[in-house]
Amino acid sequence: MATDTNIGTTTYTLLTEKQAALQAKCPRCRRGDLFKNKMYSFKQTMNDRCPHCNLKFEREPGYFYVSMFVSYALNVAEMVAVCVAIYVLTRSENPMIYIGIFLLATFILSPFNFRYSRVILLYWLTPGLRFNLEKSKDLPLETQE
Repeated sequence: MATDTNIGTTTYTLLTEKQAALQAKCPRCRRGDLFKNKMYSFKQTMNDRCPHCNLKFEREPGYFYVSMFVSYALNVAEMVAVCVAIYVLTRSENPMIYIGIFLLATFILSPFNFRYSRVILLYWLTPGLRFNLEKSKDLPLETQE
């Protein structure tokens, strides 16, 4: 549940960890966007740094290669769910139906997997990267661009 937080003279709504993760916000300040565009745009582009707190998202060279393993785990879970749903709905034993529908589901869900594998990596699989209330404050007017 989002809470209203009063820091200094500014009051704003602070997102919970799950809300911020679902909205793909920065894990440190929960205010800046991880991605420059919407989920189902033709080109997925991730910000290099948080626009609010300036956190560098790629912690080291090759950091997001680990997100491929997270994406693979998401894809396996989706495959199992789709195959169970197909069986429950159709009772078919034709493997071509399963393969066709699963490939279509994989194609449709690939932007979701790309985005949320990186979110999961940043939020829950990166040691030492935690929410910082001080970093979520509004920036002074002279430092904003």
